Amino acid sequence: MDGSGSGTSPPSLLNEYSLRGSVSSSGTRSMDVVIYLMNDEPIPLSLEGLPTMTAHELHKIIREVLALPDIAQDVFALWLVSPFLEVQLKPKHQPYKVCRQWHDLLARFTNFPPEDIHQDEPCLQFRRNIFFHKSRELQISNEDVLRLLYDEAKYNVLEGRYPCDLEDCELLGGLACWLELGPYNREQHTPSTLRPKLESFLPSYVCKKRNGLLTAFKNRGNRQMSFEQTLLNSYKEVTEHVNCEDGEVTNCKEYLKKCHELPYYGCAFFAGEVDKPVQGFLNRSGRKTVSVAINMEGVSVIDRKEKHVLISLKYSELSWDHTYPDGEEHILWLEFDGDNEGTPVNKLLKIYSKQAELMSGLIEYCIELNQGPDLQSPDSAPGSSQGFEKRGKLRRQESVLCNRIKHLTTIDYVDDGSEIKRVKPKRAASFFSRQSTHSYASVLPSDPQGES
Repeated sequence: MDGSGSGTSPPSLLNEYSLRGSVSSSGTRSMDVVIYLMNDEPIPLSLEGLPTMTAHELHKIIREVLALPDIAQDVFALWLVSPFLEVQLKPKHQPYKVCRQWHDLLARFTNFPPEDIHQDEPCLQFRRNIFFHKSRELQISNEDVLRLLYDEAKYNVLEGRYPCDLEDCELLGGLACWLELGPYNREQHTPSTLRPKLESFLPSYVCKKRNGLLTAFKNRGNRQMSFEQTLLNSYKEVTEHVNCEDGEVTNCKEYLKKCHELPYYGCAFFAGEVDKPVQGFLNRSGRKTVSVAINMEGVSVIDRKEKHVLISLKYSELSWDHTYPDGEEHILWLEFDGDNEGTPVNKLLKIYSKQAELMSGLIEYCIELNQGPDLQSPDSAPGSSQGFEKRGKLRRQESVLCNRIKHLTTIDYVDDGSEIKRVKPKRAASFFSRQSTHSYASVLPSDPQGES
């Protein structure tokens, strides 16, 4: 992974991982390679010296092919992606060599069986750089750059990687209709014409929730307005409020601005599990599969099945650590303030993941980037959506953005943390000392004025 303009080196799963393979085909003969955009559009290239070409060199060629302005160098990065793992490459990495080591990376950072690992093959994607501040996006005026950002945001919304409330899904769907079908036309655009394309504008999991069997019985005789009609209404409203001359830029920015309100916008995603609370008289427990989303602002833990937030924390609200005690499972620890029956306590959340080491390194680097002297605070930058500071106003009852602490099993403790002495972090600078240079104390409440 790479952060442009920083004097410190960004984390990467390749930082401490030796690429052992040698490349024999390092001559100048032409080789074919395909880079994909987030809308699945392929960019086929025939290049000389591909085995030794760096991500920086390949990135430049892609920008030239797409005729993108200089700002695209900061906005986008090259990624290696498969259903098992996603890696943002540093400019100095050689994509060809990293591809040849893909199975070794999967063996180290995933739990998939060897037979699945050996069948997996990554693809090269040209997509958003996670270290690019979202506050800078709305200052971009180039239609091609904005369209690429829109395509990526839309993909993440439709795939459920960016869980949204229904009202927001419908608004985003209306904006997407305008961008892909043009301004609303009463003669051409009707519920019946939108119906076959519904899942191109709304997440499939949202449609299934409303169209389920129980919902059908519940709404018999008092039929709920169809998704096609609510989407059409949003489509009409978008058309009424936009100037067609600059509609492409305006609606791309409106789509991105709405997505900026989500705490996980622009995140790198990691796979993990958390303990479920004990349930029932049999004290049944187990684990819940989650996505851990990390960006420049904080960490969110998302229920992959239910498509909602379990907890979302800014960096000022958490301490963290990565442990791997005695060859057991890798664990990312998140510590934050909470209460237990009205008593203020510290809470520890365990996230089990072979990618915990990567998460910890990325968290540390994002905090360092935010404290850099050359970086302006997103909250004070022109055009900033200040998503975190406005979250209280955005919440709806049962919103996907609301924290669900009751759905998590945490370790609660006060003062000296006597209940968790069994945790032995390997690092000298554990989360117990990260907040203070002397002795450990409770994490202080978030101070919006001091956030950088």
